Amino acid sequence: MQIRLSWPAGHITATLDETPTSKALAGVLPITSTAHTWGEEVYFETPVSPALEADAQQVVEPGTVAFWTEGDALALPYGPTPISRGDECRLAGPCNVLGRLDGDPRVLATVRSGDPVRVELA
Repeated sequence: MQIRLSWPAGHITATLDETPTSKALAGVLPITSTAHTWGEEVYFETPVSPALEADAQQVVEPGTVAFWTEGDALALPYGPTPISRGDECRLAGPCNVLGRLDGDPRVLATVRSGDPVRVELA
């Protein structure tokens, strides 16, 4: 499944794997939320509240589409966060991994805290 994320300064698509969380997210799209930034990560709340999946991860590759269950939020890391060790992408806690951004995840650097972010099926 592909989704499209857009904000005032840009957009990117992502390819999601078939997971319980990605299916729950797809069921509520399209959504618009407010972006927050945390180091080199963009995250924003969604209307879904999935459980933490067995294969949840805290350290992921740049461009991973993750879901932070504690905040009901999509988390999109493109570089180090304030708790990273070195250049790793360390999320606030274990997150469900949904898939990967298509293309260069550094385009997320153009997202500003407070920007509206729209997520829809591509």
